[in-house]
Amino acid sequence: MLRFLAGKILRALATILFVVTFAFVVLRLSGDPALMMMGPEAPPDAIAAFRAAWGLDQPLWRQYLDYFGAIAQGDLGVSMRDRKPALGLVLERLPITLALMLPALAVKLLVGIPAGIYAALHRDTWIDRTTMAFSVAGYSVPNFVLGLLLVLLFAVNLRWLPSSGAESWRHAILPVIVLGTAGAGILARFTRSTMLEVLGQPYVRTAIAKGVPWYRVVNWHALPNAAIPTVTVVGFMVGSLIAGAVVTESVFAWPGIGRQLVLAVSQRDVAVVQVILLLVAGSMVASNFTVDLLYGWLDPRVRTAPKLEP
Repeated sequence: MLRFLAGKILRALATILFVVTFAFVVLRLSGDPALMMMGPEAPPDAIAAFRAAWGLDQPLWRQYLDYFGAIAQGDLGVSMRDRKPALGLVLERLPITLALMLPALAVKLLVGIPAGIYAALHRDTWIDRTTMAFSVAGYSVPNFVLGLLLVLLFAVNLRWLPSSGAESWRHAILPVIVLGTAGAGILARFTRSTMLEVLGQPYVRTAIAKGVPWYRVVNWHALPNAAIPTVTVVGFMVGSLIAGAVVTESVFAWPGIGRQLVLAVSQRDVAVVQVILLLVAGSMVASNFTVDLLYGWLDPRVRTAPKLEP
């Protein structure tokens, strides 16, 4: 068990290091932050002074070492645009993003998983075909297309809901529907396929042949085994809570981290982008680590190392 946990922790740390390094290099090679902030018409002396003030005139390897040295001291940088700590600016947007993403996650789980189970239990019926048709449509339509259609219908034509902003709970209804629809479609289709695979296993057929009630076959044998692959998809959705709504937040002008990331990238606000990517990588790694632990709990074979034959 200790070897299992140690391996997962080392892999998580290596993943975060790779993401941070990749983001650091790409951000500095994709454009000059001084030109983006000050404009191409700015005097060369002013641009040079800006680069010197932010350490952009140093070699890339030197900037990299300084960056990790600052992280070791708890300093994640200062926003070039706002002149404020980047971590504080990002954390200000975090509750706004979670206020959108957590209800969307609830919609995905409460709609997608039961729909997939129900479709699997009614395989090849009109219920199954209808459920799968809606699920395919749900995750096939791009978020920005569905968002614009909902705005046109409920905000412009019917005038029932606001089209943008985050002033009240009513502003979150349309973006939650957009985010929940795609995720519910993915979960429904994935849950159905895993349920059908488990229902075809010999131990399920044996339980049915022994006269075990159908509800016990489903609840005690099928669902626990079908949950193992589904946990992977749910874990990915949980890990994407921080910045998984970049497009949706832009469509509905939701002032969350996703929209902040788009603005920071366009302005080459390096510190803010790096903080957001660090939080995203950390949340994804933490989610995957939790999923690995759940694997070991749901199926002890996962955490048991195979023994070599003598």
